[in-house]
Amino acid sequence: MLDGLQSFINKLFVFHGTHGKTTTTSMLSVCFVEAGKDPSIQVGALLKNIGGNYRVGNSEYFILESCEYKANFLKFVPNAEIILNIDNDHLDFYKTFDNIVKAFRDFASIPNEKELVVTNADDENCLKLKEVVKGKFVTYGIENQNANFVAKNITFDDNGFASFEVYKDNKFFTSITLYVAGKHNVLNALACIAVCDFYNITADTISKALKNFTGAERRLEYKGTKNGFSVFDDYGHHPTEILATANAIKNKEFNESWVIFQPHTYSRTRTHLDAFAKVLKNFDHIIVVDIYAAREQNTVNISSKDLVNKINETGNQAVYMPDFNDVSNYINHNAHPKDLVLTLGAGTVTNLGPLIVK
Repeated sequence: MLDGLQSFINKLFVFHGTHGKTTTTSMLSVCFVEAGKDPSIQVGALLKNIGGNYRVGNSEYFILESCEYKANFLKFVPNAEIILNIDNDHLDFYKTFDNIVKAFRDFASIPNEKELVVTNADDENCLKLKEVVKGKFVTYGIENQNANFVAKNITFDDNGFASFEVYKDNKFFTSITLYVAGKHNVLNALACIAVCDFYNITADTISKALKNFTGAERRLEYKGTKNGFSVFDDYGHHPTEILATANAIKNKEFNESWVIFQPHTYSRTRTHLDAFAKVLKNFDHIIVVDIYAAREQNTVNISSKDLVNKINETGNQAVYMPDFNDVSNYINHNAHPKDLVLTLGAGTVTNLGPLIVK
């Protein structure tokens, strides 16, 4: 199938990184559609702007979200790569972080001297990819002021939506207002902007397109309000993603936060047990449901009770509650008006938000 696609796709964009792929792929997609470039698109979640998770265009452009699991992203031969970050995940396959870094370096070396690699200057391992890149190496960042594209003067409204100025090579480029929450989405937007600029999409078009982007499915997605409290759903299933989500909601207006977390895979839960316990402490109330096994068998002797115990050992209070109906009843009896409730994880926990609201 890939050979067939690449026989007529002349501009293949592949998004990659441990976190942020879906949102950034979605951002670039809406920008290319707004610019009239008529791209084909494949993204890892439903995107309201295109009415699904794929779009068949009639141009040479194909925007694709890829996955690092089992090094599947190395099967592609892209004209432009966007590498968002490199983090410690999928160790059931890679075994060590060094192996993850090597896979990303192999990926970054694919584009030729006329092609593009965009990456995150706030990530040290991403910056080191320059050593293997043959083509144009473009960086973006918030902390690293030496990046090609930098966000400055960032402010947040009561919903946690950011407004900021973008500077390209130390010169003002454009002003951006986002309608997705969190500082991490400023970074995602910068990655998108860097690619758009390379392909001659104007700053005004980028700004307009990003204003029309309200997020992909399951990325801090609003599910409804019940008894005065608001319910959101998020796909975060790695400690780094959970921390980004926790920081994003801090910019929202609410009284207390409730998280219902479903760990994803036994191996990830075992590997990141301490880190999960640490990041979940960012929420006022913590409920943990059973691990979503996905592709795995429980060969590492781990359960959600272990995570609850780890959290409670630190002095915070977490509750193990495996039954979704019990969770819904508990939330409806204990959450107060103006509280924020978040269902969190990559598995069936997404079904809980509608259950709570209903």
